[in-house]
Amino acid sequence: MDQATPTLEELHKLLQMSDTINMEIFYWWCIALMVVIHAGFLSYEIGASRLKNALTAGVKNILAFAFIVPTFFFFGWWIYNAFYGGFTPDLAGAAGALPWAKSMGPDVTDNATGIFWGAFVMFAATTASIMSGAIIERTRMSAFIVLAIILGSVVWILAAAWSWHPSGWLTTEWGFHDVGAAGCVHTVAGFFTLGVVINVGARIGRFNADGSANDIVGHSMPMSVVGLMLVIVGFFGFLGGCIIYVPGEQWTNIYGQHTTLSAFAFNTLMGFAGGLIGAYLTTREPFWMMSGGLIGIVSVAPGLDVYYPPFAYVIGMGVAATAPLVQKYMVKKGLDDAVGAFAVHGYGGFAGLVLSGLFIGGYPNVMEGAPVVNFLGQVGGAIVLALLGFIPGYAISLVMKKMGVLRVPAHAEERGLDLVEVPAQAYPEWAITGASTTVANTSSDTGSYDKLHDAKPA
Repeated sequence: MDQATPTLEELHKLLQMSDTINMEIFYWWCIALMVVIHAGFLSYEIGASRLKNALTAGVKNILAFAFIVPTFFFFGWWIYNAFYGGFTPDLAGAAGALPWAKSMGPDVTDNATGIFWGAFVMFAATTASIMSGAIIERTRMSAFIVLAIILGSVVWILAAAWSWHPSGWLTTEWGFHDVGAAGCVHTVAGFFTLGVVINVGARIGRFNADGSANDIVGHSMPMSVVGLMLVIVGFFGFLGGCIIYVPGEQWTNIYGQHTTLSAFAFNTLMGFAGGLIGAYLTTREPFWMMSGGLIGIVSVAPGLDVYYPPFAYVIGMGVAATAPLVQKYMVKKGLDDAVGAFAVHGYGGFAGLVLSGLFIGGYPNVMEGAPVVNFLGQVGGAIVLALLGFIPGYAISLVMKKMGVLRVPAHAEERGLDLVEVPAQAYPEWAITGASTTVANTSSDTGSYDKLHDAKPA
């Protein structure tokens, strides 16, 4: 049977529909890759924990994910659409993000809302995973979940509304530019984590009476290194989600400025490679080498769309080389960030924003009438986001501490969180080996070790 030849108008509609579907598929796979980030965080935190705490480290990551998804649906997405102008919400503009709105369900005419919401909720869960590693082995599961919800479904998305929205006030008033979310994800989560670390306190045995530090050794360095590599793989989905796929048009960054995946590919890989080398040169440790690769990506994230690739390599190398020094300084101050989360994300994101102010100043802002990207705008934005992370992280965890609900009791910490929080054992057949160790140092030099104490099995 003969079929009528489609008209040009019908062909145009078919091409538009195909482009829209391609957009939806693109973000679908970005979301899938971002789930790999959480598999990586789970793996590296399990490896960084002693045997008696391994399962708890993994379970709390999974539970944070499970709690953030619904809370982000009910109020996190609305915050992003309502608060880009500051603390006064745009109620009319955010009406479509209310949980009962038509677009927040199976609307067959809307190919965008759900898929963008899905990408943003993965960013939200990433912020919680950044915090989780720093406070392993002594934090109550319930306290961590509450903090994760506040960070992932309230604090970071408020930061995103201010700085990672085409109408965000930091963009339109200060000329802020951060295409790869070094500020609203990494800086905010890192400084929120710092506030919590201050209040949760150090693990038993981490510091001696004279202030010297003992290394608490995780049970599987290979698992941690592989986990960090999985985080890197997932970050290609994370950064892909930072690009706006416009059907039938040139792709743009989150601010509406034209960019390409090619630009992101150049600078992501160069920043990653530079970070690997930088951290390796200053530590020679596999864990910090892989963490350095992540720092390299974070530090170049603000200017992924405009950096000259060899320059991204140098930035990644420099920030990653200095990050371990930040971790050592924290140890000297008696702060126990178990995986260096603040040095990697808080310092890495903040330093990347400051450097971008130096090197991409003068880049035009897509918003008409808004100032161009400038040093003061980048530094000011970094400070605002750091405070937005630190103040609630410190204040809420301090209240929890005063109420006695932040940290497990000492006897439970000694016995192991797997038995008191999960309860289960990751490797019960290994329990008799006493494989979890604390390296005790009786001198003031935290780099030398005098004796090795086997931890008592639970």
